[in-house]
Amino acid sequence: MSGPSLRKKHSHHSIHDGIYTEARDLTKVLKKLLLENKAKETKEICDALIEHWETRTLAHAQSEEEGFFIEKLKENPELNEMIIKLKRDHQILEIIVHSIKVNIDNKGVTEDILPYFDALLVVFELHNHEAENNLFITE
Repeated sequence: MSGPSLRKKHSHHSIHDGIYTEARDLTKVLKKLLLENKAKETKEICDALIEHWETRTLAHAQSEEEGFFIEKLKENPELNEMIIKLKRDHQILEIIVHSIKVNIDNKGVTEDILPYFDALLVVFELHNHEAENNLFITE
């Protein structure tokens, strides 16, 4: 069973908004530090950003899949296709985070990872829009 904040549109939106805003702001800091060639600070922010995506975003995604999506599907089986799409979004986020980590392991923190962090933001934003507009249609 999912927590009550996942089941209410406004609360769910607030969770998504907080996660997105924090990731966006950390990404802006990362870009600035890379431009300024501040290697130590860049690595610290990059590590914090990866941790954010893993512990906030992907953990939220897991809780959606383990409870919220199951509940929504029981309420309305017609949501099956939408939930499959939303789960795929979660997989894409995981793949991108993994790609960032591999890239850093191979090359260190370079500007090459910035499009990946931007992609995370775009996928998460689109995912949130789809979830909020399709899973809360009765509210």
